[in-house]
Amino acid sequence: MVQLADQEHRALLSAVSRGDRPAFETLYASVSPRLYAVALRLLKRPGWAEEVLQDAFITVWNKAESYDGISSSPLTWLTNIVRNRAIDWLRVADNRCVELDEIMLNELPSADPNPLEQLEQSDSNHRLDDCLGLLSAEQRQSIVLAYYHGLSHDEISKQLKHPLGTTKSWIRRGLKQLKGCLGL
Repeated sequence: MVQLADQEHRALLSAVSRGDRPAFETLYASVSPRLYAVALRLLKRPGWAEEVLQDAFITVWNKAESYDGISSSPLTWLTNIVRNRAIDWLRVADNRCVELDEIMLNELPSADPNPLEQLEQSDSNHRLDDCLGLLSAEQRQSIVLAYYHGLSHDEISKQLKHPLGTTKSWIRRGLKQLKGCLGL
């Protein structure tokens, strides 16, 4: 995942509004993992989250000129597009559900991980928990709000009642520590 600053995102959105495909690709590479996480958290289904993310980026391509850098940061604007698309998706989700008879349900492969996958996932979760435990309370809380709850830096700053720069520093330093601890 390419991490860019707000100013770089603003420049990319400006270029996208002029039809710059490479800028769109760079923007997508930079923010799509985070936006996918937001969609997945809301929709709980990877396939739906992918559809919503694709729809959201079509909207970004078509509406980039409507981005107003004064009223919100680029990530907030993009996250709101994804959230709105996910909410719209949920409103009509009942229409997308296909009723399966019992025979078809029995033929579907299990989505449950096999024992080896469970062990690997458990080990990874324990390592991550151990590494999160090494962070300061502020870093841990900021990272959890950002990556598990999908909040923007600004939203985290308001929730924790600390300056935006402080919140960003906690997240940046915490991620650096996690990366070192996990050996990434």
